[in-house]
Amino acid sequence: MLKADDSMFNITQPGEETQSERSDTNCGESLRSEKLDDGQSEPSEKADRSTEKDDGGSTAEPNEPVENEQRNENIQKNVNGTAQKKSVKFDNVYMRDAYLVLRTLCKMTMQPMPEGPIDPRSHEMRSKMLALQLLLSVMQNHAGPVMKSHKTFAQLIKQFLCVALSKNGVSTDPSVFEISLSIFLILISNFKYHLKMQIEVFFKDIFLSVLENPSYSFQHKWFVMRALAKVCADPQIIVDIYLNYDCDMVLDNIFERLVNDISRIAQGNLADHGLTPQQEAQLQHKGMECLVSILKCLVEWSKDMYRRPQQRLDESTEKDGEGKDTSTLEEKLLETPGNENIGNDTPRSIPRSTSMSSLASAGLLDNPQEFENIKKQKSILEQGIEKFNKKPKKGIEFLQDAGLIGPTTADVARFFHTDERLSKTMIGEILGDDSEECKKIMSDYVDQLDFNDMAIVTALRTFLAGYRLPGEAQKIDRLMLKFAQRYYENNPELEMFASADTCYVLAYSIIMLTTDLHNDQVRNKITKPDYIKMNRGINDSQDLPAEYLEGIYDEISANEIKMRYDKGELTRVNAARGANESQKRQLYKEAMTDLSKNALVMMEGVSKKDTVFTSASHSEHVRPMLMLTWTPFLAVFSITLQDCNDTELIAQCLTGFKCAVRVACIFKASLVRSAYIQSLARFTMLNVSSGFSEIKPKNLEAIKTLITIAFNDCNYLEESWYDILKVISQLELAQLIGTGVKTKFLEKETMMDKKLVSSLQQTLGTSANQNVIVAVDRIFTGSDRLDGSAIVYFTDALCKISCEELNNPVAHRMFSLQKIVEISYYNMGRIRIEWSKIWHVIGDHFNKVGCSPNEEIAAFAVDSLRQLSMKFLEKGELPNFRFQKDFLRPFETIMKNNENNLIRDMVVRCIAQMVNSQARNIRSGWNNIFSVFHMAAADRDQAIVELAFQTTASIFEQYFSVIGDSFQDAVKCLSEFACNAAFPDTSMEAIRYIRRCANYVTENPEQFAGDDNNQENVWVKGWFPVLFELSCIISRCKLDVRTRALTVMFEIMKHHGKDYKVAWWKDLFNIVFRIFDHMKLTDLTPEQYRIQRKEWMTTTCNHALYAVVDVFTQHFSILSELLVELLNLIQWCVKQDNEQLAKSGMNCLENLVMGAGHSFKEADWDLIIDTITEVYAQTLPADMRIWKPTLDSSFDQVSLHSDTSMEPDNTQLAVSRADKNLFQHLDIGCVVQTEIVQTIDNIIFFPASSAKEDARIDPYYISEENDTPPPEGMFNFLTTKQLFRVVECLFESHKFSKGFNMDIDQRKILWKYGFKGKTLPDLQAQETSSLLCSLRILHKIYSDMSRVDEWPKTEIYLHRLTVESFEYYTMLEEDKRRFSWGKIVILMLKKMMLLDDERFVVLLAKCYNQICHILAQDNERDLQIVLSKFFLRARDPLFKASS
Repeated sequence: MLKADDSMFNITQPGEETQSERSDTNCGESLRSEKLDDGQSEPSEKADRSTEKDDGGSTAEPNEPVENEQRNENIQKNVNGTAQKKSVKFDNVYMRDAYLVLRTLCKMTMQPMPEGPIDPRSHEMRSKMLALQLLLSVMQNHAGPVMKSHKTFAQLIKQFLCVALSKNGVSTDPSVFEISLSIFLILISNFKYHLKMQIEVFFKDIFLSVLENPSYSFQHKWFVMRALAKVCADPQIIVDIYLNYDCDMVLDNIFERLVNDISRIAQGNLADHGLTPQQEAQLQHKGMECLVSILKCLVEWSKDMYRRPQQRLDESTEKDGEGKDTSTLEEKLLETPGNENIGNDTPRSIPRSTSMSSLASAGLLDNPQEFENIKKQKSILEQGIEKFNKKPKKGIEFLQDAGLIGPTTADVARFFHTDERLSKTMIGEILGDDSEECKKIMSDYVDQLDFNDMAIVTALRTFLAGYRLPGEAQKIDRLMLKFAQRYYENNPELEMFASADTCYVLAYSIIMLTTDLHNDQVRNKITKPDYIKMNRGINDSQDLPAEYLEGIYDEISANEIKMRYDKGELTRVNAARGANESQKRQLYKEAMTDLSKNALVMMEGVSKKDTVFTSASHSEHVRPMLMLTWTPFLAVFSITLQDCNDTELIAQCLTGFKCAVRVACIFKASLVRSAYIQSLARFTMLNVSSGFSEIKPKNLEAIKTLITIAFNDCNYLEESWYDILKVISQLELAQLIGTGVKTKFLEKETMMDKKLVSSLQQTLGTSANQNVIVAVDRIFTGSDRLDGSAIVYFTDALCKISCEELNNPVAHRMFSLQKIVEISYYNMGRIRIEWSKIWHVIGDHFNKVGCSPNEEIAAFAVDSLRQLSMKFLEKGELPNFRFQKDFLRPFETIMKNNENNLIRDMVVRCIAQMVNSQARNIRSGWNNIFSVFHMAAADRDQAIVELAFQTTASIFEQYFSVIGDSFQDAVKCLSEFACNAAFPDTSMEAIRYIRRCANYVTENPEQFAGDDNNQENVWVKGWFPVLFELSCIISRCKLDVRTRALTVMFEIMKHHGKDYKVAWWKDLFNIVFRIFDHMKLTDLTPEQYRIQRKEWMTTTCNHALYAVVDVFTQHFSILSELLVELLNLIQWCVKQDNEQLAKSGMNCLENLVMGAGHSFKEADWDLIIDTITEVYAQTLPADMRIWKPTLDSSFDQVSLHSDTSMEPDNTQLAVSRADKNLFQHLDIGCVVQTEIVQTIDNIIFFPASSAKEDARIDPYYISEENDTPPPEGMFNFLTTKQLFRVVECLFESHKFSKGFNMDIDQRKILWKYGFKGKTLPDLQAQETSSLLCSLRILHKIYSDMSRVDEWPKTEIYLHRLTVESFEYYTMLEEDKRRFSWGKIVILMLKKMMLLDDERFVVLLAKCYNQICHILAQDNERDLQIVLSKFFLRARDPLFKASS
């Protein structure tokens, strides 16, 4: 056992290997004494041998890119000792030995191969294979935790093993290539956390390039596909690749490129790769396996987010009862190739190295949101680069707007240097553009290059490496000028160049020399002396050294300055160069040689870079991965299913569909999910229009896959249920057609023949395919496994399919409608909040189906509703819930919109059955029940009306106490029965039940008040509905029914009004006033309106008005606040052109005052007086004084003035309709004016008391035994001011009528045209009655001792009135008028005689002359007697006055 001290393991690493070390690398001698370096010497040595032959025997290209040259120069500096020495420490000797062994094996694999064809038995090849196999064995079997975690071994792998693999990974020998791939798989599995940059190189520059380049052999491609199949089967690796490369701003999109390349292979797009059909098929199968493995990895990685459907509660009972496990149905359904159980299978993958948690510290924290933001920025950057490569200025503007490039030209120039994805041609276009901004960019671009200590050729190579030189001479000239300026500034110590002009001319000459020597079209090549001669005098009129120019010539001749081509452009350029296929293949090989060298350079360049590898740990990464790749996946699967009949490929495609749908469902990617399911649904070929004869076995497999998705991912499908259920519906139709039952469903009868029926029966009738039918049934029977939102999507889709089936123009089907009923039963046990959402969808569908014009469909819908409703009502309902209302609403809709009597009768019978059997369980459903009966009540079918009313009556008789909040609907229902004019007996019976409702409210107010004993609810929920519906009956029904309703309504008000509050009365009178609003409607024709209006006013309005006033008078103490509304109503009635209603209005006003006047306040009396004056003003027939006929020639104006006779002839002339209406209006106005006077008289003096009072005024009146004083009116309740207002109104009435009576000509005109019938029109009654009433009021005031203060004003009125009356009487000549005015004179004289002597003498003095004139005339005997009594009364006062 060796005892080693620390010095044994402290190994010094020089920057250069010793000579003995180089000589001993193949044999591996004295490893313990060998000095170890940190990896710089070996890459340098290998770089120096870059011009040697590679392991494939081909000679390396002599013209290496500028990167190789620069790399060699940098390495040479290290070789010359510029690098610092470093030491590596080991924990023990075994670690050092392992380190030395691995490094030696890596060096052995990179030994050059001899020229010529490769001999597998050669020493060099056997040595290389041995070293590779040993490396594979060590990495596969002996790479323990120390090697995986120790930094020293990580550096060893990066600097030696990865470089070795990059060289052998492009080997043309299949064995070398295969072992290299195997070692790479181990590295990506166990050491990926240290090899982030190396893995990118492997994928981007080696493996994916092999797949993309047609020049590689089938074996190379096959080995790569086998390796990728293992990579694609590891979920951790797949997600890590996306996270570390596709979500890195500077690295290539490895995952996206991997999927795209494999998709291209899986589609079989390999026609230009020179493969046989068998080889293409093998690659296609392997590519399909890789794609499906990737999707399985995505499913596996996101499985924690997946929720499996709930198991049915009765599943175990089904197993026991049926004797078999229902899950076996699914297993049978899935017993098809490629239908593995997603989520339960473990993908075949390369072994896991360590757990995720143990490696989480090896990288960045896995923040999904941060990586997603990076990916979005990268996508924007790539979009900007794409724009730049097409239109560079727009691309720059886009990237600057996105904030990915700074606003300055220096930022743009720096971006040109750093991003290799930019088009070199477009960069050259920008740098050579003549605009000032582009010139500034070009200047900054060159200034950012460092040409210090570079030869001019090397500097020129570096300068031209970043872009492609434009073709225009002026652009090239500007670039060369700037290059010369920059080169001269970076190399001031070069004394060879006199100025920058020398650099400019020399650079230009180098460009020309390169074109001349290496352009095949130039035949006469320039010679070295010619080149030296061409450059004479360019150095400030001096020559550059000839040796210097010769060196430039030799270097350019050996290694031309090559222009940089864009990726993808090389193929087009090389294709243009070659004239045949062999030349093109040779050019491809040359390009791939450059690619292998670039891969080696890239691997060496990243060997010392320390990058952080993030280990994915979150499931959220799968969502952006899916969104990035779902389209190529879908394209591959769709094309393969459509064009291929290979069973294995079809099975893989269907598995891919299941996996893709699963991931899309988990992350709610509705677009992706819909695209895959719709595509899969199309492949089922279940479409009537295309013909079922096209169904093939692969279509049946697609059906099975779709059903499997529906069963397993049922909670995530959302709108995609429509496509799945559409297929299920068509599958059922195909079965019907296959059995020959439903041939009518085919659009063309010619398609249906025995051969087709036999084909469908054979396709769908096998026992294996019968399992599909069983699985379909399980989708519906297992719908209770769906969560609350999924079942809503399911039912909505099923309803849409049902609508399509029922609206089929060929023949309707009810398959989906039956399934709707079934799933309703299966899901009846859900919680109410879920069931209400389900029924919202199903109920709307039943609304449509129940209103179908097809009687069979509508009847099925109604019967299904009945069954579901009965089932649901059995569960009952808690108080204050409303689900029964929602459940029974379809019955309302059907009853409302379906005019088929059979269906309407069926609805009524269904509701009646519910009431008879489930009345005790009904709560909120009463609203719907009464609503249905409400619509049935308006029907014209006797059977429907009778059944509905009988059921309604039974509810009132037996279940009145349980209808609860539906009391209003019940009363409304009765109201509709009452309004059905076709059944008068039912109407009267309905009103009787409404009267019972009022009694019920009185007896059970607590049922309406609620738990909080809110009395307002008694009115709102109890009284108001009853009275309101009665008012509706009054407004709508015929005379007998509305009269009965009116009677019942006011009976209720009279008997129960004492319990009403003021607010209730306000609402009630609003209801009552609606009765009078009926005739305000104008939706009738004029003739209909006139007839109905007349009937309404003479019957209902009269009755209602008297009843309203009666109730108001009875409850005035409560209703006093509503006096204004009542007076407005009376005023409205009086203003109508109906004589009877107008009289009734004034009579009602009189009744109101006489009944409640003793309770009036002064303000109430003001309202009464206002009403009287307004009615007087509004009904005054003023047009009587001014009306003239439209045709003056129709009347002899002269005869009117010449004929003084008051008896005109009987000839009358015709007038227009408008004038007739006017005459009618004026006639009614005259009646109203008279009624006003009579009403005033009756109010103030009480009816019929005026005549008795006049008789008692006679001083010689002899009273009888039973004679009682006349009853007092309301005189004492009115103020003098109010009485004077009445007197003024009477004066105005008297004045108007008196003026009309004196206008004989106008009266004759009116009579001539038919006004007032056959007699000459006059207003004699109005003239005299108004004056008499005013006289009574004034004398009553004048005799009232309590109003002494008002006597002076009263005297003025009396003096004026008395004098005017006496004078007018003396002027009268017409006997009729003198007789009428004689009564006035008698009353005046009698009233005067009752005055005391003082007031009598004063009044007598005012009218003494007029009385004497009356005495001188031929008067009636009554007047003469009164005059004699008057003068006898005046004797004593006159004598006293004279004495």
